[in-house]
Amino acid sequence: MGLPMARNLLRAGYRLRVYNRTPARAEELVAEGAERVERPRDLAEPGGVVFSMLADDAALEAVTLGGDGLLAGLAPGGVHVSFSTVSPAIARRMQRLHAERGCAYVAAPVVGRPDAAAAGKLWICLAGEPAARARVLPFLQLLGQAVFPFGDEPALANVVKLAANFLVGSALEALAEALALAEKQGVERSALMEMLAQTIFACSVYQNYGRMIAERHFAPGFSQRLALKDLGLVLDAADEARVPMPLAGLVHNRLLSGVARGRGEEDWTTLARAVDEAAGLV
Repeated sequence: MGLPMARNLLRAGYRLRVYNRTPARAEELVAEGAERVERPRDLAEPGGVVFSMLADDAALEAVTLGGDGLLAGLAPGGVHVSFSTVSPAIARRMQRLHAERGCAYVAAPVVGRPDAAAAGKLWICLAGEPAARARVLPFLQLLGQAVFPFGDEPALANVVKLAANFLVGSALEALAEALALAEKQGVERSALMEMLAQTIFACSVYQNYGRMIAERHFAPGFSQRLALKDLGLVLDAADEARVPMPLAGLVHNRLLSGVARGRGEEDWTTLARAVDEAAGLV
């Protein structure tokens, strides 16, 4: 996700420094004009703006903290925008640590697949200090079709993203079960999905993911491994807030089974295979 987002900033005329924990993955951006740095702390000029897109809490900590971390290079007045889907707990910690150094931490997790990122059509959830939010908004408007503010506490944007991913995961499970039922009763899967996507479920999740599940064409995108991490964060947040979420547990277990079966790097729509297997369809 970070690659097409960085490319869009380059194409808009911004000068970028880039860092990737796997250096080879930055080569495309370097070829397009970005400057590669060896340490995260060298990403931003003092008081500048730095963006991060990382897999999980541990990666965010590893890149941000310590003598070589990006926070060490920001200096007072700097802004760190995290696009990552991470826990509300780490967002609260990052907010505190940045404030101690006179910097701002802004959470801006994104909703959308890599093709949406490439087209600048992401939906962005935004939370953080008002002045910092205003400073980074022009960048975000280049990357997304809409930016939704959720207040001054960065953790709130992460809660919104986790809630959204829970809903999408639940929709995938429901789609897989409904289409398996239809097929076993003699209804053509794609015909059912075409009707649903034009009527009571006329939205992108059902239209796009529904088509993939109906056709069993699971294009690469968001891996089951990362989806499992996100549903784990959903359950952690639910435990913290004392909110029973039995459906989240079901989807988490479905993804856990997929990862255990060696499907961790496949798109999370492939959870439908487990439903088909249980129904004797494959």
